[in-house]
Order: sequence, then structure tokens, then C-alpha cells
Amino acid sequence: MVPRPFQDYYPDHMARCFGCGRLNEHGHQIKSWWDHDETVCSFLPQPHHVAIPGYVYGGLLASLIDCHGTGSAAAASYRAEGRAMDSDPPLRFLTASLHVDYLKPTPLGVTLEVRGKVKEMKGRKVVIEEWITANGIVTVRGEVVAVQVPEEMVLDLLRR
Repeated sequence: MVPRPFQDYYPDHMARCFGCGRLNEHGHQIKSWWDHDETVCSFLPQPHHVAIPGYVYGGLLASLIDCHGTGSAAAASYRAEGRAMDSDPPLRFLTASLHVDYLKPTPLGVTLEVRGKVKEMKGRKVVIEEWITANGIVTVRGEVVAVQVPEEMVLDLLRR
């Protein structure tokens, strides 16, 4: 049995994010999985994701770091609690801080690999270090500080 990507476990009321929401038909709909102690996501930028001809727009790269990071934080929290990702209550995370370093121009026309690793877990906060590779070359490094969505926010989303 093939495991489902982290984002497929998000409850419908929390699955509309532009970067990772499976219910956002206009978004990136990234999919992330465990690869041992790292998380991994593949994404093929489209021609409209251009910065300058032949290269990926930096904002797209930042959004990949962002959404893969929050998904990785959720998966790591479930794993730390010894829970299945479809168990209640659902664990969802928001970005408290996003840091991105662009090391080299990232070419269009190749599938990018986004990888992440838990750097720190403390209470409702998870820090994920990440990197993006194109053709095996690291072009971007980043870090996401993710915080668990407060219960009152979840209740507000359910009322909408």
C-alpha cells in the first residue's frame, strides 16, 4: 500500500491553501512524504512560474519551502505523538517565520525536489530546515518555524 501524502490528510476546512491545499484548484497542490528521517516533495514549475527567461520565480520557491515546511511540521508532530495522520484532533501548522536563501538560479523545465528535516520540536513549535535541488544541485536553502494552529482558529474555520 502506497502511503498518502501529508496534505491529503488535511481536513476539508483546512485544505484550501494556495501552496498545499488539495481543494484549491488554482494552487500548487504540493504533495509531501516521509523518506526515512527527511520529508520530500517533487514539483515541476510551469512556464508561467518564470522570473527571467529560463529560471524559476523566487516567490514560487519560497512558497514551496513554506508549504512543505508546514506539512513536514504536521507529519513530524503526528510521528512524535505516535499517532496516525488521520487521527483526531487534526494537527495543522501555520508559518511563524520563513527564511529563504537563494544560492543559485533555479532552472525552469526540470522537476524540483524539496527536502526537509526537523531541526527542533518544542511544544507547539516545530522548526524545519529545507533545501531545493534542481538536477541534483542545491539552489535554495530555507527554514520554516511552524506553530500549531490555535484551537480557537480551528473552531472559527469550522463555522465558516
